[in-house]
Amino acid sequence: MASHRKPRTPILATPGGRRTATGLTTAALASVTLLSQTANAAPKAPQPTVEEVKQQVDDLYQQAEVATQKYNAAKEKADSGQRTVNRLIDEAARRAEQMNESRRRLGSFASAQYQSGGINPTAQLMLAKDPQQFVDRNHLMQQLTGRQKQVVTDYQEQAAAATRQRAEATQSLTDLQHAQTSLKETKRNVQAKLAEARQLLSRLTAQEKARLAELERQKEAAAERKAEEQARKEAEKRRQHPGGSDQNTGGGTSSGGGASDGGSSSTKAQKALAFARSQMGKPYVWGATGPNSYDCSGLTQAAWKAAGVDLPRTTWDQVKTGTRVSTDNLQPGDLVFFYNDISHVGMYIGDGKMIHAPHPGANVRVESIYYMPIYGSVRPG
Repeated sequence: MASHRKPRTPILATPGGRRTATGLTTAALASVTLLSQTANAAPKAPQPTVEEVKQQVDDLYQQAEVATQKYNAAKEKADSGQRTVNRLIDEAARRAEQMNESRRRLGSFASAQYQSGGINPTAQLMLAKDPQQFVDRNHLMQQLTGRQKQVVTDYQEQAAAATRQRAEATQSLTDLQHAQTSLKETKRNVQAKLAEARQLLSRLTAQEKARLAELERQKEAAAERKAEEQARKEAEKRRQHPGGSDQNTGGGTSSGGGASDGGSSSTKAQKALAFARSQMGKPYVWGATGPNSYDCSGLTQAAWKAAGVDLPRTTWDQVKTGTRVSTDNLQPGDLVFFYNDISHVGMYIGDGKMIHAPHPGANVRVESIYYMPIYGSVRPG
């Protein structure tokens, strides 16, 4: 007996059902794929804290200072090389004139002797391919007059000097090219470090920048407390030695390690300090030596130059100039160097403070010497 029940239509048999199933399958596959990709994706690196950003920026500024000192050294070498090349060019021009004059005088002898009949030894000398071999023949030299011998000697000396000068000029040009290449490389290095520091700072939110400023104030306050302690020590020394050879009323005492002409050294230090104070507020610019901007060693060099003392260009050379002094025996005008790489310098003014050109974005200012780790100090003069 046939069944009267209608057969159940499978869902997949209907067009609508087929679309629904297909849609569900696609969505499910997409979800599985997304979950799989999420599970396999590398976790995001944690964002650096404000403290870490500050440390990174400080490190980059210090690295930029090191690169700046390298730039200063390379520039000094390039400038010196350029002066040497210019001098050699001027000397070569003068040498050419002297050789031309020697040739003219030899030529006049040869011409006169030719016109008088025959070619005598002087003329043969002028026409010889190798004048030196000719001159080396004693019997021919004996035939030359004293005046003629002097002209020949002058020409030989000028020719030998010109040969030496060409060799010197070639070497000087090579040295100059190397110095200029080094200059370009260190310039790019400085710019890269400063750009990286600016990029780190630009990513900070307003709240993070406020936190960074607070960290900076805390660091400055800690350095200021140490400066105050240094000021108390200096004041105590002045009370104990009221007739001491302070270099100015800004603090500091005689250490016994300075120059013997204390009055002269004191006067020079006062002049250097007066110059440094007059530069307050001018911007730090790496590689700058004034008058509108300075880097750290450019400021100290210019200040002591105003006092009649020539300092080298870089911190690495300035630290070798003068008398080494301890921090406890600092006097105004002394140079204080920072970091183990000796990449920064400031001028001591007394009471634990200095005038210095800090870093890009800052101006020449007064700051505690304890703001940075001290390497050592020297007294120019």
